Amino acid sequence: MPRRSRHSSAVCLALCNVFPITVSPSMGRPYMYATSSKVTVASPHGRWKDYWAWGSFAVGRLGGGARREGLDDSIKREKMETDGAFFFIFSFFFSLLIADLAPSIPPSLCNAMAHRLGGAVLARGISTKTTSSTVPLLWQSPTNPSSTVQLLSWGRGSSGQLGGGIEEIRFYPTTLASLFLPPDFRLAPVSGSLNSHAPSPSPAPEVVEVGISCGLFHSSLLVDGRFWIWGKGDGGRLGLGHENSCFVPTLNPYVDGVRSLALGGLHSTALTRQGDVFTCLFILLIMELFVIHNGSTTPMAEVCRGYGGFGALGHSVYTRELLPRLVNGSWSGKISHLATSGTHTAAVSEQGEVYTWGRDEGDGRLGLGGGGGPGEGGALCVPSKVVALPVPAASVSCGGFFSMALTSEGQLWSWGANSNYELGRGDRVSDWRPRPVPSLEDIHIIQIASGGYHSLALTDQGKVFSWGHGGHGQLGHSSIQNQKVPVIIEALADEHAIHVACGGSSSAAITDKGKLYMWGNSKDCQIGIPGLPEVQPLPVEVKFLMDDVELGPHHVLSVSIGASHALCLVLRPGHQT
Repeated sequence: MPRRSRHSSAVCLALCNVFPITVSPSMGRPYMYATSSKVTVASPHGRWKDYWAWGSFAVGRLGGGARREGLDDSIKREKMETDGAFFFIFSFFFSLLIADLAPSIPPSLCNAMAHRLGGAVLARGISTKTTSSTVPLLWQSPTNPSSTVQLLSWGRGSSGQLGGGIEEIRFYPTTLASLFLPPDFRLAPVSGSLNSHAPSPSPAPEVVEVGISCGLFHSSLLVDGRFWIWGKGDGGRLGLGHENSCFVPTLNPYVDGVRSLALGGLHSTALTRQGDVFTCLFILLIMELFVIHNGSTTPMAEVCRGYGGFGALGHSVYTRELLPRLVNGSWSGKISHLATSGTHTAAVSEQGEVYTWGRDEGDGRLGLGGGGGPGEGGALCVPSKVVALPVPAASVSCGGFFSMALTSEGQLWSWGANSNYELGRGDRVSDWRPRPVPSLEDIHIIQIASGGYHSLALTDQGKVFSWGHGGHGQLGHSSIQNQKVPVIIEALADEHAIHVACGGSSSAAITDKGKLYMWGNSKDCQIGIPGLPEVQPLPVEVKFLMDDVELGPHHVLSVSIGASHALCLVLRPGHQT
């Protein structure tokens, strides 16, 4: 099987310059999708805690400071995608033909074809070695791989965000891949968290970190500084150099040394310790990005990719970025946390300063004053300091049209749109000025999570508060009423929660016993329990199928929710590799 998969990939990738397709091994079979015929090569160079972004630039999501005039914000698909049936049928039978012929083709001929046509054999990262008959191995530690962690996905996968290789709906959590990790692995930092149960802010370089993030319609997995990304590709949000969707986890070769990921609506962001990126076509990044602060030079950067028309990429322009690109922010020191939403992004420096950019239509979500952003559609594409926040922040969270900051003392501040009580202040008055949430001032919060119009707050006692819009049951209070101020979720009162997450209109919590509870919008099966009503107003425990009993029970470590899908990481303690 390994020879068959490897050779078929080599042959098909060698033909990329003849036919705009790529074949990569997935689940032991080649998988084909439309792509560009150009091959780019990246080489890493040292950088400490860079912040990258890529994707669509329509509202300045990438944060770079200028707009390309006349850009049509609608995403135009390439003709190859619109040709539809003919290309699909051709691709399908061509992939089968190559898969059947590949075992008889000598490796030297495969390599010669790739070299002759200018192609390259690119590893997608999914090994044909499996932990069972159906689960592929995605990553294995070179030293002491004694802990088995599995990645599961569920919900609607019409854009490939479930990673299973096809358009599908998964009614319950289904294993996508396995990871063999060392016993001392840690969870990567997540937006809105003080990392009380996750990794320390600066772990030793040899410690393996693992994390997940869901955008609206794309997904990512981070392992030991490298990340895989898949799902909808419009706007360049996958950062792979094209706008085609990827239906299997695809290793992004352009950024290394990643600490955390935050996926937005049409763009993506990554926080790194190192990773200047160059391509063989043109230089995307400035070789020396330093900011002068107090007489010293300090390396700084963020990395973004994707749709940037409202400035969410922070790159001084409003154009798409199909490859990861450093964000040249004017912040002082290093960036320690980042968060993003559909159209805006926020970052926190190690000095506790909050910087925001992206879209602000006058609702105040950027915290920079009234009247919205200066660009078209309220866009601001240059990272700007939220000077109105009078206290140092430790972490941030971005909702649909609002933002929140959490201090190291556990105090919560909010600002932005408030028509659905998103700010938790008891009124519906939008406010660009950051203010503390009154009812939580005497409660120590260790994590915050924001959805489209609602939020969750996790206390140091393991209790979960919710507020904002409740029309899909996402507040967990057995009703669909909005909640003016934070209220504890009584259905979780007997549990000790250690992690919370919000999707667009659904919510989740993980307990200290490794249980996963979800509630809210279940229209697309994103809660992971078949047979639920479309509105699930109370938390329900998500059960996992035991089709591989030898691995033991599922102990949930992390969860992330998109618009209509979800991912989770689970530890399988019953198996020693």
